[in-house]
Amino acid sequence: MTAEATLWELEEKFWTQGADSARSMTAKGAVFVFPYPVGILSGNNLWREAEVAQRWRSVVMSDRYYLRKGNIAVLAYQASAERDAEAIYEALCTSTYVKDEDGWLRMMHQQTPIADTEET
Repeated sequence: MTAEATLWELEEKFWTQGADSARSMTAKGAVFVFPYPVGILSGNNLWREAEVAQRWRSVVMSDRYYLRKGNIAVLAYQASAERDAEAIYEALCTSTYVKDEDGWLRMMHQQTPIADTEET
């Protein structure tokens, strides 16, 4: 499997697998940026926050962009994610991964919600 395919697979698992899986794929000292009111999280705070720990039933990632420079890779995409009994969540996302001797680990993740154009 190519590095790009591996990273997209990891990214989907991050959305849909449990918190333990996400934790195992995340570098120590990672930083995540979520929409308000969650905000910027790092360290152990990543795993205390419901927005990180709660999994999505499914996610579709479109408008995919991949860039790799040595042991660093960046993914950018539009996410459409579903949870039970909730509206579909739409966001523009980026994740940065670092490769070490154990494989790829996520070191940064950011989500910018796509505004609902029907609400004014």
